[in-house]
Amino acid sequence: MVFLTAYHSCIAQICLWWFATVVFQSSEISGSPLMHATSSHWLPATATWYGSPEGDGSDGGACGYGSLVDVKPFRARVGAVSPILFKGGEGCGACYKVKCLDKSICSRRAVTVIITDECPGGYCSGGKTHFDLSGAAFGRMAVAGDHNQLRDRGVLNIAYRRTPCKYPGRNIAFHVNEGSTNYWLSLLVEFEGGDGDVGSMHIREAKSTEWLKMSHVWGANWVIVRGPLRGPFSVKLTTLSKGRTLSARDVIPSNWAVKATYTSRLNFSP
Repeated sequence: MVFLTAYHSCIAQICLWWFATVVFQSSEISGSPLMHATSSHWLPATATWYGSPEGDGSDGGACGYGSLVDVKPFRARVGAVSPILFKGGEGCGACYKVKCLDKSICSRRAVTVIITDECPGGYCSGGKTHFDLSGAAFGRMAVAGDHNQLRDRGVLNIAYRRTPCKYPGRNIAFHVNEGSTNYWLSLLVEFEGGDGDVGSMHIREAKSTEWLKMSHVWGANWVIVRGPLRGPFSVKLTTLSKGRTLSARDVIPSNWAVKATYTSRLNFSP
């Protein structure tokens, strides 16, 4: 009995040491790596397109990404969604695979789109699940050579599912919005991999251990009203869909500038 007690005590100490080691090494990104914002189940929805036939869709949009929607990796992959997926702006940055269901003109290929805008009326009203895609993304669902014919169909029945966002070679970045001061600091989240969405954000001042909660303003923009705030700032964000957390230490320097973008060394795994 003494031997068994000592054995179990030893095992418990080893497990405790292993657990502490894992937690310490994962201090900047938490949440199970197996918990992705993805689904194997295709759900029904409808889709339309807007802008020019081969265009990138919106210029800016309700998420606040501005000119980012016109360049890669966003370019031609943007989409506006109905309020049920937009979620008051907290759905910004989420990625979906969409495919049309008419086998006579649609390919089997699914197109990946990034949510950058909201379509609140028309087909998007009444609690419906609807995607208003860029002309380029919409056309890519067609079989080769039938892009224009597919766009002429108007409204399509489609299937969609959530998929992890992938930004190869890029890490999460924080853009300091115009009007920010030491008393009103607003940040836009860019290139968030994995879940793509943001459920909460906190900021930590220089030489402080306290995480200060930021408020969601609109789209992918968050703000803290307090001051005077002193950098450098660490930023912690938690995803909306899976609750994964990432902390970017001292990502915004003490001499930060309005309209500047500061890139972290981290990103969520896809």
